[in-house]
Amino acid sequence: MILINLLPHREEKRQQRKRAFFAGVMLAGLVGVGIAGAWYTVLQQMTNAQVSRNDFLKAEIARLDAQVKDIATLRGEIEALKARQKSVEDLQIDRNTPVHLLDELAKQTPEGVYLTSIKQTGQVVAVTGVAQTNERVSEFLRNTAYNAAWLERPELIEIKSANITTAGREARRLYEFSLRVTLKRPQAAPPAPAPGAAVVKKTT
Repeated sequence: MILINLLPHREEKRQQRKRAFFAGVMLAGLVGVGIAGAWYTVLQQMTNAQVSRNDFLKAEIARLDAQVKDIATLRGEIEALKARQKSVEDLQIDRNTPVHLLDELAKQTPEGVYLTSIKQTGQVVAVTGVAQTNERVSEFLRNTAYNAAWLERPELIEIKSANITTAGREARRLYEFSLRVTLKRPQAAPPAPAPGAAVVKKTT
């Protein structure tokens, strides 16, 4: 006996395939949404971590900027103190400059040279005088150029012969001269050896 199924089995299979397809699409959609949610969560965590790092770096940069400003202020104060100390030292030296100037001129003026005027303008000193010969003036210039601790760069301005009459004497032929010389501060002396330091003497 032959059995024939007259039910619409093809339509039922088609409906099953549709249901399976929609179920697969929904499952894929759910999986996609889950993956997207997980990736968004990871990105959010990474973003928050980077924002935290950025905030930390900004705070550290602000702290370093404040330290740099403090250092710059300290440097300015140190430079101001150095300038003030230098001014005090210069004043201390300049206070004794006239004494050193007169002492130096007295040491370096050779015999036969007589100074008639000395005028200081800043660090430049104008000197005028008379000499018995031109060679005496040259010797005076050499002394102030090479032997003086407080004088340097002598510059002869003028020299001329003149007949000069001294008190109670007849006129003599002398040489009037004028020159400029610059005051200098001698180099600081080397530091003294520490107490108790051994001194080594070379023997031959």
